Amino acid sequence: MKITMKIAVCDGRREDRTRVRELLEAYQQESGSEIKHLEIREYASGAALCADDEFLQSCKLLFLDINMEAMEGLRTARQIKEKYPAIHVILVTACMNYALDGYKVKASRFLLKEDLEQTLGECMDDILKEIGQESQTITLDFVEGKIQLRADEIIYIETNKHKNVFYTQNRVLNIYKKMDELEEALRGMGFLRIHQSFLINMRYIVKISSYLMTLTTGKEISVPKSRYPEVKRQYTLFKTAL
Repeated sequence: MKITMKIAVCDGRREDRTRVRELLEAYQQESGSEIKHLEIREYASGAALCADDEFLQSCKLLFLDINMEAMEGLRTARQIKEKYPAIHVILVTACMNYALDGYKVKASRFLLKEDLEQTLGECMDDILKEIGQESQTITLDFVEGKIQLRADEIIYIETNKHKNVFYTQNRVLNIYKKMDELEEALRGMGFLRIHQSFLINMRYIVKISSYLMTLTTGKEISVPKSRYPEVKRQYTLFKTAL
């Protein structure tokens, strides 16, 4: 199925923004990709990017220069991932000095500027596969009615008395269905069962440390000691696959 994709390109150098745009347009035309239409917006600073909330709400991909002045690239990446966790952030850099910091801000990929012609196409292939997985849907009979949800809409599911509660990006839904059944229905979509009462979308995890999981919403959830090694292992595998 052909899709329309919104992409942001943020770089202080006009020529570098133009280069990324041209490579993306060439990829769309030459690769036979699933992209029907590209909507690309360019930004000369992190501040200008973060101010464009309307575009970012539906943006899927950000190419961001990590080497902008005063560490602006890293700060911008962190702000974007906190407010718009569904956006895939590709850090474009002249050197790999900030690679470790990039992982801390949950970047999906690193691309060296000097290698863009060789690496951008493969990067786009991988990102499109990931977006396809995120776009998987599930239809369930909630208390509120029969509703279809995308996997990437669901932040986490929590057991509350005799119900399970879905916390999504913009609403809360209730269902009388066992957590084991929900876990099975969402298998392969990026969810992690951390104990009997919680099923977490791993895209929204900020960190797991000292038996505590922190989500992009700020919510903190305790991870049982008995499950902690396996939870860490599963999350590491998920991040490595991105």
